[in-house]
Amino acid sequence: MKKLKDYEIGIAKLSNKVHTYEFEMDDSFFDLFGKEIISGGKLLANVELDKTESLLTFKIDIKGHVRLTCDRSLDEFDHPVDVQDVFRVKYGDENMELADDLWQITSGTQAINIAQHLYDYISLSLPMKKLHPRFIEEIDEEDEESEEDILIYSSRGESDSEDEDDDDEDTDPRWDALKNLN
Repeated sequence: MKKLKDYEIGIAKLSNKVHTYEFEMDDSFFDLFGKEIISGGKLLANVELDKTESLLTFKIDIKGHVRLTCDRSLDEFDHPVDVQDVFRVKYGDENMELADDLWQITSGTQAINIAQHLYDYISLSLPMKKLHPRFIEEIDEEDEESEEDILIYSSRGESDSEDEDDDDEDTDPRWDALKNLN
């Protein structure tokens, strides 16, 4: 069984250059985070770490599949995953998250564990509505039938742009009287 320590990258003794790592993720990886969202899978993460004096840049490429539970039928199915993302780590006074893709660590930090980052990137790549592939064809057919019913909302319609071009030609005389009050 894999542990979180298996996803740790020792940064203290690395030289300032590009380093590459490979991490395999299987059912034991997802056991570490619970199985509420993802019940299992088989993925390979290629991590390229570019280390400089003041910044660590992690380029992450994850490919494989995860096992999800269908929201409609509760059947399990394999969903493909293909994720490319980047996060950066800079040195500072304390350990903290500065943004979604930027972390700050102290200069004495010996290693960085990227397991949570890998899990988050995989989770964020999943669809909101998890449907077994046999239901996706039905959804596509329903969408084709109801294309006429699709409404597109806009804060500025075609009639608004035409009104601006006409410069008050078709305005109500009562509005003109109100404009003259200024």
